[in-house]
Amino acid sequence: MAKMTENSTQPGDNLVPAYERVLLKMSGESFCRSGESGISMAEVTTISEQIKRVVESGVQLAIVCGGGNILRGKQFSEVSAAINPAQAHYMGMLATVINALALQNALENVGVSTRVQSAIRMEGVAEPFIRRRCVRHLEKGRVVILAAGTGSPFVTTDTAAALRSREIEANVLLKATKVDGVYAEDPVKNPHAVRYTDITFQDVLTQNLQVMDAQAIHHCKEHGIPIVVFNFQKEGNIERAIAGERVGTRVVTSIDEAS
Repeated sequence: MAKMTENSTQPGDNLVPAYERVLLKMSGESFCRSGESGISMAEVTTISEQIKRVVESGVQLAIVCGGGNILRGKQFSEVSAAINPAQAHYMGMLATVINALALQNALENVGVSTRVQSAIRMEGVAEPFIRRRCVRHLEKGRVVILAAGTGSPFVTTDTAAALRSREIEANVLLKATKVDGVYAEDPVKNPHAVRYTDITFQDVLTQNLQVMDAQAIHHCKEHGIPIVVFNFQKEGNIERAIAGERVGTRVVTSIDEAS
C-alpha cells in the first residue's frame, strides 16, 4: 500500500490537470444534505463552483448523475410488489434526469456552458446521448451531463459511468462519494478499518469491496481506466483528484502504475 502524500492544491489555486478528459460520477447523495433526500441547491452550487474551476483549467469534463436522493429503482421495486422491477428501474433513471437538470442550472448560473444528454429520449429537456456529439461538446469546452444511465433497466449508474468512460475515451473515472476512499471493511462498523491509498482492480473483485459494482470494475479493468474514489464534500477535492494528487483511493491495474 503506497504512502499518502500531502494535498497541496487549494480552492482558487491555478489547477494543473493530470488528465485531459475526465468522467466524474456523482451519486444521488451528492445532490442533498447528509441524511436527507431531495435536492439541496446549496450543495449543488458548491459542487458547481469546483467544476467551474476545473473547466477553466482546460479539462474536458463529462458527468454521470445518480438518482438515489430521489428514488432508487431497485429499492423501490423491493418494497412494493405492485411495481414491476423494470418499471421501477425506469423510474430511477428518470430521477437522474431531474438531478442532471438541477446541476445544469447551477453550472450555468456560475457561467459554465453545459449540455444534458439522456439515454432515454426526451428532446424537450435533453439531447439524446450520441457519442460523437458528446465528444464534440467536450472538445468545445462544454460540460456534458449524462443522465438516465444506459437507458436499460437493471444496469447501475456505476456501470453506466464505466461504459461512458470507455465510449468517450476518458483518461480517468472519478467517483465522488461521501466516504474518503476504499476501506478493507465498513468504516462505520469498524472505526479501525484500513483505508487503501492504492488497490488493484483484481483485489477489489477478489475481496468483494464495495467500490462500484463488479460490472463497472470489469469494464475499467479491461480497458485500463483508473478509478479514483474520494470524498467530494471536502472543498477542493475534485480539483485535487484531477490534478493527480493523493486524494481518496486510486484503483488501478497494478500498484506499480499508481506509484
